[in-house]
Amino acid sequence: MAASGAPWPAAVAVSGGSDSLALMYLLRDWAKAQALPPPVVLTVDHGLRSEAAAEVKRVVRWAKKAGLNAHILTSAAPPPAADIEASARRLRYRLIGEFCRKKKLAAVYVAHTRDDQAETILMRLARGSGVDGLAGMRVLAPYPDPDFASVVVARPLLGIQRRALRELLLLRRQTWIEDPMNADARFARVRVRLAWPQLAPLGLTPERLAETAIHLARAREALEIVSQAVLARACQPFREGFAVDPAALAGAPPELALRALAKILMTVSGNPYRPRFDRLSALLAAITGNFLGGGRTLHGCRLGPAPKAARLFGPGTLLIEAEKGRSGPVKPRPRPK
Repeated sequence: MAASGAPWPAAVAVSGGSDSLALMYLLRDWAKAQALPPPVVLTVDHGLRSEAAAEVKRVVRWAKKAGLNAHILTSAAPPPAADIEASARRLRYRLIGEFCRKKKLAAVYVAHTRDDQAETILMRLARGSGVDGLAGMRVLAPYPDPDFASVVVARPLLGIQRRALRELLLLRRQTWIEDPMNADARFARVRVRLAWPQLAPLGLTPERLAETAIHLARAREALEIVSQAVLARACQPFREGFAVDPAALAGAPPELALRALAKILMTVSGNPYRPRFDRLSALLAAITGNFLGGGRTLHGCRLGPAPKAARLFGPGTLLIEAEKGRSGPVKPRPRPK
């Protein structure tokens, strides 16, 4: 049940909806069968609805009845008035990250299903995402808040339909909470769900898109492996950053050069997520076109001509270091992986 390679003990995020409740029971049963400590249940009150306070208490009661410790996480900050979906997600992950760090839990399990994966693919397709975006969510992923890089996100249900999880709960005679925001068409994900009946006759079904994500995930893995060869040629650790050979980036296929550059920036900044594609692409063009000038900044990093001591690739060497005032590595790091 636990995602392969995910650390344990761990927390499980439970909203009270069918997916997260099913995951809570599945993880509890799995941990018991493996003679491991049970998962810690975390439920978040975002302060967006008056009913939420009572709902998180219901989650705690269900968890305790299942023999699990549960904690309600709240914030003193006022609820967001705009960009509600993204703001709530950031708050949720920050609260969970703070708890996991305090309790030394190295993973949080979330209940994203095959349906969620398909919705994510369709939304990213609409944004013009590349291979990485269309490969979908990973079973094991870096934490979405760089302040909690020691925690990983585990998604063991990505291959399971939501319908199957609800059938499991019905067999257990377990009710769940229906969040009215899941039917609010102001949110992009809800609009995607409402569009499935129109898309299915065209062959765009959740099942087909989830299969596409699996194919592209294999392509992503292959590209990540090959990009290591570019990294081996293009950079060397120097002090708290990296000396970079622009000629090695210019000589690589653009997709591999972009991946190598992104990985260097992520390693230096400590941010587990890639920079935005348009900005990353513009930076690579400046590097390979030799019009970087005195330097640029991106993703919490500063790039510029290397001082004499750092010219490991000759006079054209660039140096990438953390921006002043930004958190970055406090000691030299090995080449990015």
